[in-house]
Amino acid sequence: MKIQILILTLILPGISGCAQNMADKTENPFYRVLTPEEKNVIVYKGTERPFTGTYDEFFEEGIYVCKRCGAELYRSADKFNSGCGWPSFDDEIPGAVRRTTDRDGRRTEITCSNCGAHLGHVFLNEGFTDKNTRHCVNSISLVFIPAKAPHAANSDTAYFAGGCFWGVEYYMEQAPGVKSVESGYMGGSVENPSYRQVSGHQTGHAETVRVIFDPSKTSYEKVAKLFFEIHDPTQVDRQGPDVGNQYRSEIFYRSVEQKKSAEKLISLLEKNGYKVATKVNPAMTFWEAEDYHQDYYTTHGGTPYCHMRVDRFSS
Repeated sequence: MKIQILILTLILPGISGCAQNMADKTENPFYRVLTPEEKNVIVYKGTERPFTGTYDEFFEEGIYVCKRCGAELYRSADKFNSGCGWPSFDDEIPGAVRRTTDRDGRRTEITCSNCGAHLGHVFLNEGFTDKNTRHCVNSISLVFIPAKAPHAANSDTAYFAGGCFWGVEYYMEQAPGVKSVESGYMGGSVENPSYRQVSGHQTGHAETVRVIFDPSKTSYEKVAKLFFEIHDPTQVDRQGPDVGNQYRSEIFYRSVEQKKSAEKLISLLEKNGYKVATKVNPAMTFWEAEDYHQDYYTTHGGTPYCHMRVDRFSS
């Protein structure tokens, strides 16, 4: 498959395995792989230094989700400036946060109800707001998702992972309203990863495409619908002959609107009998893949070997 093509073309000799079946080394395949700094706080209950976090003095409209599992935790409307040096909220999304008394019995820890990620501590009766509650949260435990995706005039961005990025790129580039598509990596813990690292399961990244489209000519939902039609969203950590967690099906959303669109399409597929394995997680840093991966089929000829368009939405 892809690795055989690479070997035959002498582009990347000696690499092991696009189609190699190796175990996912993440503690849970549905959780984001964490950097050592993130793990120190989220897993080992450390604390970031005050006044250093990204969201300390940050008040845009949107929601805050768990960095490890993507669960929604806090709304921007409940955020306030306490001056303590960490993001402060006087309320959580119902059921999103678990409270546990520390071993010393003096403080109350708050964790993500979905995955147990450490968030910080909660304090009561300080008089900051009418709710008399302060969730003191580490920025590193959170990802902020704006209410609407920021985009330049006549341009918006979507991120999709659905197997070999060569094939996803090939079909996306043909879609009406799409201006450009680029292959890369997203969802892992290593900065600027190489293809060798990603295919060797050393980073947790998925092969991902960045799709730039014109919202006056198409919509995010139409582009996302195409994504579900050009790959098999029921396959787990593979796409056709390519096996490995870098080939997982995943949508990386940039806004609450994009998340809702993705979940709507998944619901429609499930009503049509599909057992959808596609993950829906907040977008992280997109790392561009090596030059030889870009516009692969345009440059080398041929057509995708594990992607084809299938109408999955007709009832």
